[in-house]
Amino acid sequence: MSPSLSSSPRFFNPLMLWADVGLKTHEMLLSSGSVIRMRTERIAQAGLTPSAADLAEFQLMGQEKLAAATESGAAMANQLHTTQFALVQRALQQWLIGAAALLALITSTDTEQAVTHARTLGSAAARSAATASQLSSASARIVQRGLKPIHAKATSNARRLSAQA
Repeated sequence: MSPSLSSSPRFFNPLMLWADVGLKTHEMLLSSGSVIRMRTERIAQAGLTPSAADLAEFQLMGQEKLAAATESGAAMANQLHTTQFALVQRALQQWLIGAAALLALITSTDTEQAVTHARTLGSAAARSAATASQLSSASARIVQRGLKPIHAKATSNARRLSAQA
């Protein structure tokens, strides 16, 4: 997916973010299966006497996996650091505010007080729901950032190895 699409307004919707994660994961898994099949065939054909090109390809397999995993971990850690911690803190804070509002509603002594506390509880619940949605979006973005280098390597390998076959 192009960078302009991932910054479009539809990607503020957690459902769309998770759908994008699902599609990218599906594409990565299909590409990975293709790469595994082609490399396994190459290993089998090379047998006990692999060529220099075979040895280079086999070494590349390990290097690519390590590089993609490292890049993926760093991207997820960066995204986690920039968004998730603040949102979790806000969600916890809003949960506590909601719990206090509920307790105030339960202990109301008259109708006017109950209506005021009910409004406060409703506002707290709405803020909590909005934060939960933001938390889901932030989680999807973390997964997207982590998947991106692995997806990129798997799909580029599938194209490269298919062209060689």
